[in-house]
Amino acid sequence: MKIPQVLIRQADLLEAYYKENYPPLAPLAKQCFLNTIETTVRQLDDGSYFVITGDIPAMWLRDSAAQVGLYARFAKDDPELQEILEGIIRKQTEQVLADAYANAFNPDASDPDRGFPDETERGPIVWERKYEVDSLCAPLYLSDTYLKATGRTKVFTDDWLKMVRRIIEVFRTEQDHSKSGYYFRRYDCPPSDTLTHEGKGEPVAVTGMTWSGFRPSDDACRYGYLIPSEIMAVCALRKAADIAEQVCGDTATGSAARGLADEIEEGIRRYGIVQHPKYGEIYAYETDGMGGVNLMDDANSPSLLAIPYLGYAPENDPLYQRTRQFILSADNPFFFSGKYASGVGSPHTPDGYVWHIGLVMQALTSSDRGEIDGILKMLSETHAGTNFMHESFDPDDPEKYSRPWFAWANTLFAQLLEELMEQDYFGNK
Repeated sequence: MKIPQVLIRQADLLEAYYKENYPPLAPLAKQCFLNTIETTVRQLDDGSYFVITGDIPAMWLRDSAAQVGLYARFAKDDPELQEILEGIIRKQTEQVLADAYANAFNPDASDPDRGFPDETERGPIVWERKYEVDSLCAPLYLSDTYLKATGRTKVFTDDWLKMVRRIIEVFRTEQDHSKSGYYFRRYDCPPSDTLTHEGKGEPVAVTGMTWSGFRPSDDACRYGYLIPSEIMAVCALRKAADIAEQVCGDTATGSAARGLADEIEEGIRRYGIVQHPKYGEIYAYETDGMGGVNLMDDANSPSLLAIPYLGYAPENDPLYQRTRQFILSADNPFFFSGKYASGVGSPHTPDGYVWHIGLVMQALTSSDRGEIDGILKMLSETHAGTNFMHESFDPDDPEKYSRPWFAWANTLFAQLLEELMEQDYFGNK
């Protein structure tokens, strides 16, 4: 697909800035910035747009929104880029309306066996039907990002409003998961790839929060209320409410979204904050509303580390800071250290492996120059000479890594480089 010139120009600027100011990262700057548009965005035969994750030929709602979100800031005066981004929002709208419980999709229904043969109500365009709250939040975040960057409202159609209403409907249904018809079973797989209790997952109480079967890593939740995703849902619903009211003139949908956001947020306050003996009050990663809590963080976003990035609380919020101290310590069972890096990993990848997304998110949510400088050094030394980010890597031997073509990691890294350039980070030392 032809790359919009505005993105090529910006990539050249980024490369030049890092050649002058931080040469070790210069070879990564341009190609990571362009990786999504260059290798993962496809225009289909019907003229619509489809975004693969990289080495997996399916479109994840979460990943696709994160992969292209950075480009929105350059689209205000570029019709070519506007067409692409609006096409992706329309595709996400189509996908949610086709199946709001699916996390990943095929480009069309021509091959109904393409994807995973799980025991669930899987339609022909569904690649995978792991229900993840953050999947439904992602199109709302992208819509809001695009509107704020461009001021364009053409994409906010009746179908877009139907998508918002469907998301509200699903979130409300899953406030009492015992009444939901959703189930998911996968056989001959690791336990993290399927749900217990005949595909319904571990029992949960009614809390005001909305149940999620799986995490952003696509691993099954230990407890069904995943606090980072609840936080993302609160923000996403409020973004959707603003657009519904101010752009679409639909006050009823806006009011419904705000009311639901308030209920979820109250659930977070009542059940998602726990007293830690060392750090004081911190956010739990997961809870069941019946006393079960999981204290950890996973590098994949939404994460607890990403709370300021998600727009829920500022970086200096005391509750976030206490949670951050826990996340970036050995008390988090998925914080790993080695010769070349220390950072957050995931049970989704090999034990001890650090995620590039986690390192980048740590820098994006920090104002500590020493911390950011240290992360930039780690990023420059752990790409194994590929000049691309990876999913995860061995911090003692970065030549060992997972997923050589993971576009989201490249885009998030490019976003960090872009934001540091906008601040003239190196010139302001």
